[in-house]
Amino acid sequence: MLDAIRWDTDLIRRYDLAGPRYTSYPTAVQFHSQVGTFDLLHALRESRKALRPLSLYVHVPFCANICYYCACNKVITKDRGRALPYLQRLEQEIQLIACHLDPGQKVEQLHFGGGTPTFLSHDELRQLMGHLRQHFNLLDDDSGDYGIEIDPREADWSTMGLLRELGFNRVSIGLQDLDPAVQRAVNRLQSLEETRAVIEAARTLQFRSINIDLIYGLPKQTPDNFARTVEEVINLQPDRLSVFNYAHLPERFMPQRRINSQELPAPAEKLQMLQRTIEQLTAAGYRYIGMDHFALPDDELAIAQEESTLQRNFQGYTTHGHCDLIGLGVSAISQIGDLYCQNSSDLNQYQNLLGGAQLATSRGLVCNQDDRIRRAVIQQLICNFSLDFEAIEQQFNIDFRGYFGELWPQLQAMAEDGLIKLNNEGIEVLPAGRLLVRSVCMVFDTYLEQQNRQRFSRVI
Repeated sequence: MLDAIRWDTDLIRRYDLAGPRYTSYPTAVQFHSQVGTFDLLHALRESRKALRPLSLYVHVPFCANICYYCACNKVITKDRGRALPYLQRLEQEIQLIACHLDPGQKVEQLHFGGGTPTFLSHDELRQLMGHLRQHFNLLDDDSGDYGIEIDPREADWSTMGLLRELGFNRVSIGLQDLDPAVQRAVNRLQSLEETRAVIEAARTLQFRSINIDLIYGLPKQTPDNFARTVEEVINLQPDRLSVFNYAHLPERFMPQRRINSQELPAPAEKLQMLQRTIEQLTAAGYRYIGMDHFALPDDELAIAQEESTLQRNFQGYTTHGHCDLIGLGVSAISQIGDLYCQNSSDLNQYQNLLGGAQLATSRGLVCNQDDRIRRAVIQQLICNFSLDFEAIEQQFNIDFRGYFGELWPQLQAMAEDGLIKLNNEGIEVLPAGRLLVRSVCMVFDTYLEQQNRQRFSRVI
């Protein structure tokens, strides 16, 4: 069993820098417009030849109400009719992509994100899943990881029943905070009863896994009122928890301009919130997986981390990193072999391109050998809290110490500070460094010095 994380305030203050979350390496900041449809079609052909299994991500951008903290690609509208033209184009994209793949490529993982996927009517959800099944090899035996993001204000028992019938077996529930004053400050009023009703429905209908999202650092939050939220959430007994640090970037995300920055908790209070949350969750039996994620010891993510098979991609921590990830919908990102590519983030442009029978790829990146080496290093550190130099050397035919010689002084400094244990065999991220694993990964990020760090959230 992995050691528990150890809280070290001094270490956190020194290494709490702004940096990427490493759902990919290189990160999406490096994507450029020279990558387009041709590259995607080539990657799909390679995937088909190799008969690699698939992971599908479907983006539904619509929300009926705006949450002020949100940084997702979304369209706020009360008009449910807005979904129809989008779904028509999404179905075209499904068809265009699927014809370049082999029917034998099984879809091991499926995720509907947003926005609010349950903004769609029951008939629309049924039709969309039918279209996916028609064009992709979705599993019928409930063995796949088929998840959907749920807003409890937009779902009831009948919705949950429909989702289970359609093949979904995992739900991720947005909660953020239960305190009414905090909810009013971010324009997301959501009662504990609404959330509990959706969870009870999911359990009764035998969904395999329930995740709850929380955010610390929101306006009007205090260590005490957030601890009460965490206590209520523990009582709901989700299998997994995501506890995100709110990054206030109003210059990048317009809805955040409606948040009164005077009401945001001070950095010291945010640290206290995180520390207490970790203490509460650890006492309740949850395991720290890394990067804001906690899971019960019998959860697949916790087991995969024990067995050093955990991976990370644009959907976060996963046991399906070996799959080619196909992103469908506006702004969706694909990762197919060495190709990353992203659809247009503009809804009209996305719909117009597909209306002209063209794919909506707008930017991306093809990994070179250096990217592949650094991606493997970062993946090992962020998933397993350890790195075996010999494994990297054999995989890429390099001398690790020679290849990363210029980084050695930084790694030695981290070792002296107690973040990592460093020797000739590898790196182990120590309990005091696990909350700061992003900072360790950033040492290996060759692009970071060229980037504007303000684009990223802080580590803690």
